[in-house]
Amino acid sequence: QLVESGGGLVQAGGSLRLSCAASRRALDGYAMGWFRQAPGEEREFVAALSRSGLGTYYSDSVNGRFTISRDSAKNTGYLQMNSLKPEDTAIYYCAAATTMGAVEDGSIDYWGQGTQVTVSS
Repeated sequence: QLVESGGGLVQAGGSLRLSCAASRRALDGYAMGWFRQAPGEEREFVAALSRSGLGTYYSDSVNGRFTISRDSAKNTGYLQMNSLKPEDTAIYYCAAATTMGAVEDGSIDYWGQGTQVTVSS
């Protein structure tokens, strides 16, 4: 019910915007978040957005460079990624959960299939 798009190959210092389209109003009443998984690594939390859209939380590694947002009218979430670094290379997953705290804890109700982001040096 969540479909990511917008991944690709970008040079270090560049930007990408990921989208997370929800079918059947899957984001209604849910907090949303983004996670990523690099090769050989565990999936890690990146960012969370509250149900109201007013609260945000970021991992230390992306704080100040990434921005999470949503457009409720389009039932779509976004992750704007600026100043990308090679260490940001990973598969990025969109997620939805009942609360922002649940997103941060990884207690996810819905996962997307992932989109690849590759940052070259």
